[in-house]
Amino acid sequence: MKRIGIIALALFIQQVSAQTNRFVYQVTMKPDAENKADTKTENAYLDISQDKSIFYSENRIKRDSIMQKAFQGGGGRGSINRDQMEGLRTNINYSVEKDKTNQKTYFKDRIGRDIYSYEEDRPLNWKISSETTKIGEYKVQKAETDFAGRKWTAWFTTDLPYQDGPYKFGGLPGLIVKVEDDKGDYSFDLMKNYKIGELPALNQFGNTLKVKRSDFVKQQQKFKTDPMSFMNQGSGLATTMRIGGGRGPGGGNQDPAEMRKRMEERVKEEAKKNSNPIELQ
Repeated sequence: MKRIGIIALALFIQQVSAQTNRFVYQVTMKPDAENKADTKTENAYLDISQDKSIFYSENRIKRDSIMQKAFQGGGGRGSINRDQMEGLRTNINYSVEKDKTNQKTYFKDRIGRDIYSYEEDRPLNWKISSETTKIGEYKVQKAETDFAGRKWTAWFTTDLPYQDGPYKFGGLPGLIVKVEDDKGDYSFDLMKNYKIGELPALNQFGNTLKVKRSDFVKQQQKFKTDPMSFMNQGSGLATTMRIGGGRGPGGGNQDPAEMRKRMEERVKEEAKKNSNPIELQ
């Protein structure tokens, strides 16, 4: 009987450790350099399993779910509620995956039609302070680092058994409860946490291209100046779908040149609104 009890306990521990923990962060951003009063706030998830963690927008997973249901129901894009999708717009279009086994961090973001993925090649060198305080229910300790052109202050707790944090942050002897830059442009604040069954599979529309970080930065800059060169790659069908399906509000065909012009204007307008990115270097 004693042996059965030990086996049952071992299985229980294994089951608990295999569970995924979801940490919900409130992300506050000032992405427009010329309009710092325009503050964006949304929630993001840090899902931590035994082997890895993924950080991504709450709105993204909700949008993915709506699109998946529409396609599975046979309705396609036509059956998607545009107002509902508009309400789930996100400023966090990227995802960050940390592999615990090989201690590597991978960043994914969309440029045009495709997903670009790179391995982060800059280490986080933390300076841990003896200063402590309390944030919510957690006793936290201060740490500072310079990363990607910003000075960051983090507060981490050893009350939770994770050495992780939002975005690319991690590597401290505890979970990051709060991290913000010294200009007050970006902050990540832990709001709550709960258990989920398993890591979700994020929909990846388009191809996933593995590149070096320096190449990603170059492609990102190129997209801002010449977005149509990215849309013209690949099949004509995908391009047509991406730039509006070739039909105007009244259902008639529109001039492709006019559509291209509108799209370039939209991409450049978006670039202006995102002139204060989280990474400055």
